[in-house]
Amino acid sequence: MQTRTRRTSLSLLSFALALSLAPLAQATDAQAPDGPRALPGSLPLIPAPAQLQRLEGAGYTVTSTTALRAQGAAAQRVAGLFATQLQHSGGPALAVASARGTDGIRFVLDATLKTGAEGYQLRSDARGVTVQAATEAGLFYGAATLSQLLTGGSNGVVPALKIDDAPRFSWRGLMLDSARHFQSLDEIKRVLDAMAEQKLNTFHWHLTDDQGWRMEIKRYPKLTGVGSCRIPAGDGGRDPVTGAPRPYCGFYTQDQIREVIAYAAARHIQVIPEIDVPGHATAAIAAYPELGTIDTPLQPLSEWGVFPNLFNTEESTFEFLENVLEEVIELFPAKYVHVGGDEAVKDQWEANARVQERMREVGAGTENEMQAHLIKRLEKFLEQHDRRLIGWDEILEGGLPPEATVMSWRGTEGGLKAASEGHDVVMSPVTDMYMDYLQTNSENEPPGRPLTTPLGRVYGFEPVPDALARDKEQHILGLQANMFTEHTRSVARLHHNVFPRLAAVAETGWTPRDRRDFADFLARLPSQLQRWQAMGIAYAQTPFEVEADVSDDRKAGTATLALRNPLNYEIRYSVDGSAVTAQSPRYTAPLTQPLPVGVQAATFFNGQALAKAASRFDITARSLLTRNDEHLAMCPGEGKLLLRLEDDGPLEGERAIFNVNIFNPCWLWEKADVDGIASVRVRAGQIPYYFQLAHDEPQRRFVKARSAHGEMDILNAQCDGKPLASVPLPAKPGADGFITLEAKLPRSLKGRQDLCVRFTGDTRPTMWVLDELTLVPR
Repeated sequence: MQTRTRRTSLSLLSFALALSLAPLAQATDAQAPDGPRALPGSLPLIPAPAQLQRLEGAGYTVTSTTALRAQGAAAQRVAGLFATQLQHSGGPALAVASARGTDGIRFVLDATLKTGAEGYQLRSDARGVTVQAATEAGLFYGAATLSQLLTGGSNGVVPALKIDDAPRFSWRGLMLDSARHFQSLDEIKRVLDAMAEQKLNTFHWHLTDDQGWRMEIKRYPKLTGVGSCRIPAGDGGRDPVTGAPRPYCGFYTQDQIREVIAYAAARHIQVIPEIDVPGHATAAIAAYPELGTIDTPLQPLSEWGVFPNLFNTEESTFEFLENVLEEVIELFPAKYVHVGGDEAVKDQWEANARVQERMREVGAGTENEMQAHLIKRLEKFLEQHDRRLIGWDEILEGGLPPEATVMSWRGTEGGLKAASEGHDVVMSPVTDMYMDYLQTNSENEPPGRPLTTPLGRVYGFEPVPDALARDKEQHILGLQANMFTEHTRSVARLHHNVFPRLAAVAETGWTPRDRRDFADFLARLPSQLQRWQAMGIAYAQTPFEVEADVSDDRKAGTATLALRNPLNYEIRYSVDGSAVTAQSPRYTAPLTQPLPVGVQAATFFNGQALAKAASRFDITARSLLTRNDEHLAMCPGEGKLLLRLEDDGPLEGERAIFNVNIFNPCWLWEKADVDGIASVRVRAGQIPYYFQLAHDEPQRRFVKARSAHGEMDILNAQCDGKPLASVPLPAKPGADGFITLEAKLPRSLKGRQDLCVRFTGDTRPTMWVLDELTLVPR
């Protein structure tokens, strides 16, 4: 389908969706302050230090001539990385000078200090700045703090101060999924740089899944020879000229993996590999069919969702997994190896006579116990190789070895249970820590899972449950943000999804609980935006944009715009076409303007514009008669799985984005004013239906088609029953990928009505999606 033009005129309606594939209430901002507010003595540092004291007297100004002093190889390594980070964050270029002298910037490594494994001390006055720590890691984090003090609008001035700082948690992580969409080494290194700047210390690398195997295993070359390529669904998987399949491929050689590990280690980041078992295994089984439980040949999947393909339970398969882990252990020096364990639908195991026989052989009474048997086997293998097993919280089902660590993603309940039983836990709940969920209600959000997880909710997450006994709290190692990439086709989208929310994760992981304050965080965030700009981090613009709710009075010829910003930053606006600046009128109340009206609006903090461009709202009498899919609600009733989906073409460049309830493709214009309206005009297109939903698939509703290719129905009220109007659908869309259909409304229909648009028939492997709905006057 060809790209459609998207508007930036109205705000996207709020919507809720399932957690993974199960219902979940709409997430809301956990803290909604009146606006950013700096605490007394606060400095623009993220994460906020444990202890910061402003001192009397003059501070120190750093320029390109400032001496940078460090004695010993470790301190010099930190000084060199500090100089690099400082320059990349927008500061001056400094060179490491002689270690002698007391002026300038000094990095001191002193093993006698009581700063702990990752803590540091920072002192500054008119003579210079000293950073000292007992470990190289602590010295590195002190350097990260100093780099922030010198950038983000500080003009290189460090006030006189004393900082004594150490992290709250030992695990401060980010998971990146390279299996669904592949990132280059340079793209990964940029993420690692941003993690280090925020004092995050764990990079969880998701390297295998149904859609691709991304890690070279020399003993099993077909894992990458076959398992690293898939054919994307729809137009994206075909050459537009020849029609030939166009595979999506990519894997990391072992030398490239070593390069990433070394780059991360220099920045005191451990790299945790994930090799998924027994589910998320389609790519591996496609490469080596003897690993599976069915005779049907498989290919790495171009679909998203939960799939039934599991590793079988044969001893030879267990040996295969151990052989893979041997090479993983040889490559990755980190203590932990992640084995997945999540979303392992057991249908194939239940139906396979050999699996059932194998269960009896090993004494597994249920399929969950069979999975637990595999996990215990791998845990013992890893323990023999001086490693520890970690997995998603499903590994609790069927029993778990005491040495295993649990990563709790289905809420915090699994983590609470595991910690109460004495297991170490990393908290990573989907409701708060999943970066592939949308972060605002803006129509400028990229494709993704549409549960809205705003910055405030991420910041408000507390990793230690109140219900956990105090003597078990030490089992909470920390927290982790997860970035799954089904919908993240480009590095720009990766940056959008991760930043600025990763800064909130970093502060929760580092800063003491009683020192976290969201309003103060928002006051410090604009300085961090400047650093990210210098670093080339394309952080999300949507949290800093202006959204609008528009109501109209067609008879009076006016429109009223209620403006808002998701983070409650100050809004300035113009209605006369002039550029919005810090001197423009400040928004305080809804704007009622005669039609047509063009309003521009932007957010500011201390005179600094926060988004790259002002939001623009152009309202005319004609535009008020049209809504696109982003401004329509879901139809009422059961069966709701709303997704924000990208089209399958063109091959390169921007693609259209649609909001669609894949369980019940129906769109609702609530309280549409149909006085004087003769008909409804709908522009629609088709996209691939590229989902497998395991046991949730029966929830998918297909209204029975009444003609060869189905109908577009217009309904009202409850969106069921007899349609107000129907138009037959064609066999396929036009050459541009779209169709335009018009359905006449009954003349008796008057006033405000709930108008529903639905498409009938089971059209898989494609589905019709609504692009635009227009009320056509008589």
